Amino acid sequence: MDDEAGGRLAPGARSAAVRVDKWLWAARFFKTRSQATEALDAGHVKVNDLRAKPSREVRPGDTVEIVIGSVARTVEVRGIAERRGSAPMAATLYRETEASVLARERERDLRRFANTPEADMHGRPTKRDRRALERLRRS
Repeated sequence: MDDEAGGRLAPGARSAAVRVDKWLWAARFFKTRSQATEALDAGHVKVNDLRAKPSREVRPGDTVEIVIGSVARTVEVRGIAERRGSAPMAATLYRETEASVLARERERDLRRFANTPEADMHGRPTKRDRRALERLRRS
């Protein structure tokens, strides 16, 4: 039995559903399934506003919140695949919400225009700078 996204469903499956760790890997949010499992175990993934375990099943219409590093995404599941395919095929498995896209763009702009910590430093710290740093560390 094939689904609309080209992946295979388990034999005897009643509805289109797949483990969330497999789906995250197939949708190319993580390079490996073990990375997806680690993110799930760490609580960086929520399905329908509930913390998800790797064995949790996702179905089309579910909302998945994913935090990778400092980037948070909220996507709606549109297709199911158990196997990893091409990037264009993976893009058909989900639709990112408008609020998520705007938040990611705002974060990207803030990172781009923010001063880097080394912008204030000009080479090696002077003796005066080192003493100031030591005073900060002691307090």
